[in-house]
Amino acid sequence: MMSRRPINPSRRVTDNGASSLEGSIRSKTRSPPYLTIGLIIVGAFLLIGYFYRDTGTFASIKGAISRVEGDFLCTVEVQKAISVLKKAYGDSMHKVLHVGPDTCSVVAKLLEEEDTEAWGIEPYDIEDAGHFCKKLVHKGIVRVADIKFPLPYRAKSFSLVIISDALDYLSPKYLNRTLPELARVSSDGLVIFTGYPRHHKVKFAEKSRFGGLAKLRSSTWWVRYFVQTSLEENEVAIKKFEQAASKKSYVPSCQIFHLKSYR
Repeated sequence: MMSRRPINPSRRVTDNGASSLEGSIRSKTRSPPYLTIGLIIVGAFLLIGYFYRDTGTFASIKGAISRVEGDFLCTVEVQKAISVLKKAYGDSMHKVLHVGPDTCSVVAKLLEEEDTEAWGIEPYDIEDAGHFCKKLVHKGIVRVADIKFPLPYRAKSFSLVIISDALDYLSPKYLNRTLPELARVSSDGLVIFTGYPRHHKVKFAEKSRFGGLAKLRSSTWWVRYFVQTSLEENEVAIKKFEQAASKKSYVPSCQIFHLKSYR
């Protein structure tokens, strides 16, 4: 009869030790529940941001970032100044045309105002525009058009025309065509938002998109140019705008010019 092989006590100790070590490693590598919950919450926010990336909240964040980077500084300024413009122009804000890059955001803001109809002209491409902007284009509320050529509107089609970040990229040759054309389609005036020379900060990507550097001019240059093109500054609107701005503690980051329409 074969004798039973004795159990090696050292092996039992080793096996028990290995089991204890394995259990210890598992307990240490197991993620605490609050970490898992935190990851789920972060994932939820990322999903919400993806699905609502074209909404007003994210558009506002984008606008704030653009302002810091130097993109469309005066277009963002127009949105801030709408309530002041309403006080200054009153009923003349009932039919507004905005001309400038990112016009969809301005038009959307204007359409939130009571008794205000709004249209827009985007002078550049809208390949990177969101769904809401493309919807405005599809409806004909926003048009993509080269402002160096005649606008597709009849004379005095709009009560007020607001321009931002568009004239700064035009040479005097094209400015001589564009500004009178903008005055032609307005009945109660033009409001021009243009950058200060000291804010001359244009990135390489902007150069290629707009076809050149921004030509930021001084207020003296603009006033002299208005006289040469027979455009009068609207002193009444200027005074009302300054009073409304003072009451609202509004300090613009751009030059703002108020002009009369051609009679």
